[in-house]
Amino acid sequence: MSTRNPAPDGIRFDLKIIASWIDPGSRVISLGCGEGDLLLYLKTEKNVIGCGIDHDEEKVARCIERGLSVLQGDINEEIADYPEEAFDYVVLSQTLQQIYAPSSLLDAMLRIGKKGIVSFPNFSHWKVRLQLLLSGYAPVTPQLPYQWYNTPNIRVITIRDFRKYSKERGVTILKEAAINTHTQDRYGKIIRFLPNLRATYGIFLISKRNR
Repeated sequence: MSTRNPAPDGIRFDLKIIASWIDPGSRVISLGCGEGDLLLYLKTEKNVIGCGIDHDEEKVARCIERGLSVLQGDINEEIADYPEEAFDYVVLSQTLQQIYAPSSLLDAMLRIGKKGIVSFPNFSHWKVRLQLLLSGYAPVTPQLPYQWYNTPNIRVITIRDFRKYSKERGVTILKEAAINTHTQDRYGKIIRFLPNLRATYGIFLISKRNR
């Protein structure tokens, strides 16, 4: 059975799921935080101590206008400056597929944070498969809206891929959610049956295995 709900206060449905996994009053850093929708929601609704990093100067300026603590820079470089377990949660939302060295970043996330939350577009969604099969062209969907020549996505990740990766790298998956979204990702539902085929996004709460 699936559940369908609007995202609260206009935030994306996937961010609603992520927010539900974060305890009130936690220390949170959001990598690739964009305009800070998640951080603002967590600050307002869960009283978190939050900060963020994003490479886009205009988005960082928007975060600062909203009263958020956000740095402008490369997340791969900036994250190295934080001490071990400086945060309760490190969030990487819809950015993993754009990272050149994902293993290094994930290791760094689990160094500076007790837990990590990762989300990404599921490249094995049935519409992606069908477009490639029938047209022979690189798929274009609402979740992957780019042509092959201008896409920022350099990794092809599926829900199964991430589960396999976690097992091989000694990463514990504490929670996971497969979701299907629509209306600019503001609404969605949780997919429990055949998630690797039917979900547009995968979301994982992870930690180091020895924890």
